[in-house]
Amino acid sequence: MSDTTASLTTGEIITKLSPLPVAATVTKLTDMISAKGMRLFAVIDQRAEAQQAGLDLRETVLVIFGSPVAGTPVMDAAPLSALDLPLKALIWDDGGQTKVSYVSPAAIAARYQLPAGLAGNLAGINPLTDALVKS
Repeated sequence: MSDTTASLTTGEIITKLSPLPVAATVTKLTDMISAKGMRLFAVIDQRAEAQQAGLDLRETVLVIFGSPVAGTPVMDAAPLSALDLPLKALIWDDGGQTKVSYVSPAAIAARYQLPAGLAGNLAGINPLTDALVKS
């Protein structure tokens, strides 16, 4: 794996390095979500919100997305999983390096004791973010 596609896992959080700036990474992700027929629920520019409150924050954008076809059975089996669903990806600047962070699907599955079949409904975020950060 090259430096631009390095992945760091810290506990439940997976972080991958993007070769693109934050805005371009967000655009690429939202385009990929649409192309895959997934639902884009929200894009929250947390830096812009901070600036409106007179505060400064590094570029930080939260993308909330998923598939009702995949997520609904998970939430039906484990209602509290709705606290973690839809899936979220945080795209942020860390000293000039764009990072893409998200909660590991395995961690979500373990938290709600999902059977393997339902845990698989969450796993698509890994290849999606791999493709996102690929040079």
